[in-house]
Amino acid sequence: MKIMVISNYRSRHTARPEAEIFVSLAKRGYDITVVTYADAEYIPRFEEAGCSIIGWHPVKRHSRAEIRKLRELIIQHEITHLHLYNSVSSVNGIAAAKGLSVKVLLYRGYAGNIHRLDPLSYRKYLHPRVDGIQCNSSGVTALIQKHLIRNKGKAVTISKGHSLEWYATVKAHDIRQELDIPHNHLLLVNVANNRKMKGIPYLLQALSLLLGNPITLLLIGRDMDTKDNINTLRKGNAEQMVKFVGYRDDVLQIVKSCDVFVSSSIKGESITRSIMEAMCLGVAQIVTDIPGNVELVEAGVSGLVAESKNPSSLAQAILRLFNDQALLKKYKENAPKHIDKHLNHKTTVAKMEAWYRVLEG
Repeated sequence: MKIMVISNYRSRHTARPEAEIFVSLAKRGYDITVVTYADAEYIPRFEEAGCSIIGWHPVKRHSRAEIRKLRELIIQHEITHLHLYNSVSSVNGIAAAKGLSVKVLLYRGYAGNIHRLDPLSYRKYLHPRVDGIQCNSSGVTALIQKHLIRNKGKAVTISKGHSLEWYATVKAHDIRQELDIPHNHLLLVNVANNRKMKGIPYLLQALSLLLGNPITLLLIGRDMDTKDNINTLRKGNAEQMVKFVGYRDDVLQIVKSCDVFVSSSIKGESITRSIMEAMCLGVAQIVTDIPGNVELVEAGVSGLVAESKNPSSLAQAILRLFNDQALLKKYKENAPKHIDKHLNHKTTVAKMEAWYRVLEG
């Protein structure tokens, strides 16, 4: 079994849950070839684990030159399993594998934008040449299986698990002192780059229903302080309840100092990495009832679920944790336990091994 994975491993932080799968497989003796950008931060880690590295990554879909190069690499390295983790590698990799015996495997971490009546879907996930699809949540698996005409079993749920060990050395940054936030405030956090799917306006509207309570929300990420978001806060008289932190390199340290991660996403999330990181750091969570993220919560055990696109539901969940410190403490303690039990890295690697063997036949 010779596995070639093609993905973007430039950022060590964001790539870790995926990259560590192949680091662990290499350490277990699997022949792993990693095709990624030559300046990828994760290359030394891969090399340390014994992976072969090809410092290149396709950049154009349907590029004849790149398809030809991929095909040459597959043949040269006698690849048996070709694992493609992003759109450009998927489109070109499927074409490069034409007529070859290699197993073509894709990854899907988004719950949406696939339909059997959409011709574009047949360039990737519904393409008959695809042998398997790794789905990051049960919600994504169900979506793809719904649109697969044959062999619905090719879509399998193998989430990108985390390891609590990755976060053991993270020390909390006293963001309360930095931003002059009173210690009696319930400190909420959301980490994201502002996109419509993140549902931030609904979260800001929820704050207007909590006026008068000592609650502060940190918004960490790019483009959160848009004119629309600020106007939403002004309309609800909730400007003083939000701190726009922007992009930060010390995001994990800040998150660890918070009480609750609040996700207001409205669609497509699968399982959000930033929420999983917060859970590993012992932060309670409130998520919306969209496919994927809802799998992060055990009702009454590790967090609360609010209704998507419903500011009142979000506000009620926040207020419940504000008023019940014992429940908040319970969710903080159980958050990392949930990751360790249901979404841990070792389980992910074991599932990948089993999947590869099934595909090998």
